[in-house]
Amino acid sequence: MSGLIDALVIVAVAALVIVRQFRARRVDTDRRWWLLPAVLAVVALREHHLLDAHHFLASSLILGAELLVSLAAGAGWAWTTRMWVESGGAVWSKSTRASVGVLILGIGLRVGLFALGALFGVRQDSSALLLALAGTLLVRSGILIRRAQRLDRSPEYGTAYGERTVRATWKERV
Repeated sequence: MSGLIDALVIVAVAALVIVRQFRARRVDTDRRWWLLPAVLAVVALREHHLLDAHHFLASSLILGAELLVSLAAGAGWAWTTRMWVESGGAVWSKSTRASVGVLILGIGLRVGLFALGALFGVRQDSSALLLALAGTLLVRSGILIRRAQRLDRSPEYGTAYGERTVRATWKERV
């Protein structure tokens, strides 16, 4: 892929994911949550310019740091997402203001790593950014699915008139 197409794919995927996460969404634990990050990682790894051949060690360190930042940002984003169970047992999630802070911090750290690489003359391709985005989405989705599976969705039985009553919606606070 060319750099322009990579940049457009990155911006489109990031915008789509971020906009969708700031609306209340039902968490479906049965769907293939890993598919989008896997496709992004395959597209990123197909490129042969992931590491700079002239500055192999420096580009490897920067890529490793960027991947660590992306994994931490994904985990932070997932743990700052509010989750709750509706009375029917469906799990819902919505990103919070703290999630925005985590995203801004993650983007700022990535820009700093890019600037550090540019300072040392390391040629950086958009494939590394695409791989980091895949890591962020994979970690975030995995943690959200895990949190959704751990939430108590069982209805409580009331004693009034012998009928079943479902407890009120519980919202997890971050």
